[in-house]
Amino acid sequence: MIDGSSFDDFFADLHRDVGGRLFTITVLDPEAGLATRVYTSDAEAYPASGTKPMSQGAWTDKVIGRGETFVANTVAEFAVFFGDHALIESLGCQSALNIPVSHGDQVIGTVNVLDQEHHFTPDRVVHCQAIIAERHDELVAALRSFAPEARQVR
Repeated sequence: MIDGSSFDDFFADLHRDVGGRLFTITVLDPEAGLATRVYTSDAEAYPASGTKPMSQGAWTDKVIGRGETFVANTVAEFAVFFGDHALIESLGCQSALNIPVSHGDQVIGTVNVLDQEHHFTPDRVVHCQAIIAERHDELVAALRSFAPEARQVR
């Protein structure tokens, strides 16, 4: 099973197959309206941190509401949705790929890969989606381990 300590291995596999300068995993808590970055491949420059509000808008409708992958191949395409776009760009990342991970009919998190401008060709997107689909059950189990109800009783 993928857990917090083995996200590094998952990222290494994904990176080997589709590239990516920065890789993060986010867990969603729709009832509280919060998103939490639970993993980052660059803890120094882009740390996993506390929670942030889940904003409403086109990105949320697409990724969380409809469970569709978001692809932005330029900063201009994602800046309107990502408040930290300047930091992302300063890390050499000018494109973003956000793939929702669902449990049943609910999106519970996202796998996020960022890289240089125009990195996410249609073939790379499909390949990345396929890798995530192969590991879907492991990802769901790992994301659920970060869910609020899993943290309440220890």
